[in-house]
Amino acid sequence: MSNLQTTIKSSITLKGVGIHTGKDVSLTFKPAKEDVGYVFSRTDLPNKPSIKALAEYVCETKRGTTLERDGVKLKTTEHVLAALVGLEIDNIIIEIDGEEPPIMDGSSKFFVNALEEVGIVQQSKLRSEFIIKDVINFRDDETGSEITIIPADNYQVTTMVDYETKVLGTQNATLNNLKEFKSDFANARTFSFLHEIEMLLENDLIKGGDLNNAIVYVDKKISNETMVKLKKAFNRNKVSVKPNGILDNLNLHYQNEAARHKLLDVLGDLALIGKRIRGKVIAKKPGHYINTKFAKKVSEIIKKQQKLELDKNILEDKVIMNQEQIMNILPHRPPFIFIDSIIDLTENTITGVKYVSADEPHFKGHFPGRPVMPGVLIIEAMAQVGGVLVLSTFDNPEKYLTFFGRIENAKFKRPVLPGDTLIFKLELISPIRRGISHMMARAYVNDELVTEAEMKAKIIKK
Repeated sequence: MSNLQTTIKSSITLKGVGIHTGKDVSLTFKPAKEDVGYVFSRTDLPNKPSIKALAEYVCETKRGTTLERDGVKLKTTEHVLAALVGLEIDNIIIEIDGEEPPIMDGSSKFFVNALEEVGIVQQSKLRSEFIIKDVINFRDDETGSEITIIPADNYQVTTMVDYETKVLGTQNATLNNLKEFKSDFANARTFSFLHEIEMLLENDLIKGGDLNNAIVYVDKKISNETMVKLKKAFNRNKVSVKPNGILDNLNLHYQNEAARHKLLDVLGDLALIGKRIRGKVIAKKPGHYINTKFAKKVSEIIKKQQKLELDKNILEDKVIMNQEQIMNILPHRPPFIFIDSIIDLTENTITGVKYVSADEPHFKGHFPGRPVMPGVLIIEAMAQVGGVLVLSTFDNPEKYLTFFGRIENAKFKRPVLPGDTLIFKLELISPIRRGISHMMARAYVNDELVTEAEMKAKIIKK
């Protein structure tokens, strides 16, 4: 199967109303070049300001996901983004002449149909994937909502919904492959409870609401006053409750339509990570708040990995000794060698590099959900760099070992995290005498001192 980026063949426009503003709005999908991603453009404003669909621009998550950049907002973005992810479209411009996309029928179906009508075309560049290698988790203790992503061969999502109400009950839904999205999830409509509808009406929201674009679960007895408000809001002469507890005569597409729509929302909100995912998402009681918080967390992990790669590229030009060459001097071997390269070496000083990767085994237990490089391993890494300095002065360094004699004045300034690049700078405090080395060791991340210590070691022949 091709892993090339995709866009659409030509432009297409949809018209409708915004669910909260009640205003007519026009949305146009346009092809985009490689690596553009998903970009919204507000054509109703001067200079047509754009907002890239990224988690860093999330400003609000009540009743939908709102993006904001430079004072320009775009509301309820998740259904549009879910359609793009579900169809595996990578690059697109979304022009819109209002502050929220048309609600259509409350699902992604109409967006999917429009995009398929114009067709999807492959581009020349490969798409970039974020491959999940370790478990990533985010939990909201206040609500009990939780999202976890684990390694998998492709992008999968499972949602578990429980609002502790009899009318809705507990529901689950699973997407095993994005190819299932169009047929099994795209037409799952948004839903709400009656008590939420009352609150929204009181706050002059859902002006574009209609019983054809939102499933309303009746979780309380409807008063006469509420019935009058509902008739007026939905422009109906009669409003009733069906035996299945749903307002009016709207029929469910699926018994678990609520869980399927929540899965649709998860796809749309996690599109804000900005990169294709290869892994399985398990979402318990998902909502826009926890979805976007999780997207931000994953985005930060990706940024750190990208920075790590950039640091590697910059430092590689300075390498005078790689890890294989280091192991010709030191006896240490994986998984207990903590230096990747040496970039400077003089008679009395040395500079070493360690790329702190999330894959390192100690992060699984130190600490789950909050990985921090153990301080003792930072000290050990500094000692190994010092070992290279002192042993490189011997004709046959492989015949010698270094053992700690003393560690003094060790200070830890800040935690070292996955994605950091550690730069170790060591210098001899005094010349090596009678097989004793005494040196000052410092470790830096982004030129910030994170650890320092005085170290003495004994050099012993094997």
